[in-house]
Amino acid sequence: MSETKTVDARGSFCPGPLMELIAAMKEVEVGDEVEVLSTDEGSANDVPEWLEKVGHELVDNFQEDGVYHIRARKAK
Repeated sequence: MSETKTVDARGSFCPGPLMELIAAMKEVEVGDEVEVLSTDEGSANDVPEWLEKVGHELVDNFQEDGVYHIRARKAK
């Protein structure tokens, strides 16, 4: 069963949320998911671009109450 790790990067600005995601991806196993919570608008674009570049899967990306919820699955 896969795990979901939450990275609370609210209040952090680019590239902070992305750097926190990169660190979290190193800690989880293939198939696990990491959800980044960010108030930085740039994260909504930067994180999916990074995921595509390195070959991980974007599971979800939405904004709710000023917080971006970006969920990624480790693919390799």
